[in-house]
Amino acid sequence: MTQPPTPAAPQAPATPEVFVNRIFAIKTTSKQERTVADNILKAIETKAIDVKVTAIIVPNELQGYVLVETPEKMNRIEQLVEKVAHARSVIKGETSLAEVGHFLIPKPVVSGIEEGTIVELIAGPFKGEKAVVKRVDSAKEEITVELYESVVPIPITVRGDNVRVVEKYSDQK
Repeated sequence: MTQPPTPAAPQAPATPEVFVNRIFAIKTTSKQERTVADNILKAIETKAIDVKVTAIIVPNELQGYVLVETPEKMNRIEQLVEKVAHARSVIKGETSLAEVGHFLIPKPVVSGIEEGTIVELIAGPFKGEKAVVKRVDSAKEEITVELYESVVPIPITVRGDNVRVVEKYSDQK
């Protein structure tokens, strides 16, 4: 009896495929950055266009733009922009991860707030009241304030995102 031939083991390619991802900036309609990102995701998931996208970044500091990481060339991203509502154009050229990496690191909510700064409370029972910052706890992202117009100064601890800076301490000097 003869044995059937055993299938050959799959061979590894001689040179592995290397995809170099590029990051492109897409100009959007004002205040529509999140919508454009959602529309790009929807177009890719529904296979409306066959462009490969690795990541979509919508940084708050970069208004009017969405960053797209992809192994594709610029002309393919331009095709994607034509299909997506509120996407206007692709900025010529590409950027690197080193240039946009700072957008990926979250900033503490209390950054820029120091003792003596005048803030307005925008949430909670004292909403609309002005207060002076007495202490900043960066680890917990909380600040302790004293209300500006209160007869008895009572320290109140609030989250850093519940205040809006009215006047910085350095501006008062």
